[in-house]
Amino acid sequence: MAKLVAAFGSSHSIMLVSQREDWQHGFKVIDLKNPHYFDKDGLQTNYAALLASAPPNTEAMVTPEKMGERYDAAQASMDTLHERIVAAKLDVLLIVGDDQNELFRTSNNPAMAIFYGPSIRNTAREPANPSDPWPKTARMWRHEPEVDKEYPVKSDLAEWLIRQLCDREFDIAAMDGLTLGQSEGHAFQFVHRRLLKEHEIPVIPVILNTFDPPNQPTPKRCVALGKALRELISLWHEDIRVGVIASGGLSHFVVDEALDHQVLNAIRDKDSQTLSSFDPKHLQAGSSEIRNWLVVGEMAKALDLEWVEYIPGYRTPALTGTGLAFAAWKTID
Repeated sequence: MAKLVAAFGSSHSIMLVSQREDWQHGFKVIDLKNPHYFDKDGLQTNYAALLASAPPNTEAMVTPEKMGERYDAAQASMDTLHERIVAAKLDVLLIVGDDQNELFRTSNNPAMAIFYGPSIRNTAREPANPSDPWPKTARMWRHEPEVDKEYPVKSDLAEWLIRQLCDREFDIAAMDGLTLGQSEGHAFQFVHRRLLKEHEIPVIPVILNTFDPPNQPTPKRCVALGKALRELISLWHEDIRVGVIASGGLSHFVVDEALDHQVLNAIRDKDSQTLSSFDPKHLQAGSSEIRNWLVVGEMAKALDLEWVEYIPGYRTPALTGTGLAFAAWKTID
């Protein structure tokens, strides 16, 4: 029988595909114009209001030296996570991530979907232009350097999971391929390009609509999905080693360290009640990706959280940025 032997979590922020100088100087410019700010009470706000309400001396938190230190810590954490994934010797990796107008549009946007085609495509980068702004260059890093690439999918297990989840009253959108020119979304590109690198593992993309109202799954539903996936994996007929990774989060575009630690502590404590009870108004904009961690936290409940690196990725004196988190549960041999 199949066995869930490993679990991981990783932020996938644009910070993690940017360069040191982008951290040190670039975000202070682009964060001024971000329209997706919510304060720690879940109310929509803007950069000026965040700056006005920030504690004194926050400029000292985002000096080039401090930003460089955080950059180095994030790079080291991603390298460690890559090594841990490789060491787990997996036969398949479920990737729980979100879609932001990549595979779906708000004209037709399912709350939950699973891809079950034989492979999923990542497209090649657009030709570089010297006048391109650095955020575009960073986003393009998630794409393939020269030509499209098809990544293998464990399609038989994926299709079976769709059917079994539907039998358990989860309404799962099923995808068996991409249209011409379409690419897997950023949550999945990041895992393939940065965390797996050249290490090839068949994957199963599990896609949540975390970001776009009005049909984001509730925290309670995310935990229920994790529980169902945990139970179903154990029923699959093959003797294979299964892993899962949460791609995205934690808090952003305003860093909320208290929220982030509450999530990580509940996962460490295997506290399904707390995971189910997060207020959706605190899971908006980028913080909505915490939902991916709720699924994986419950799915990996039989494992022990072993390693966590948390980096409060402040980018401006207004304390905008991303709560960067990297985690691995203890792998079963």
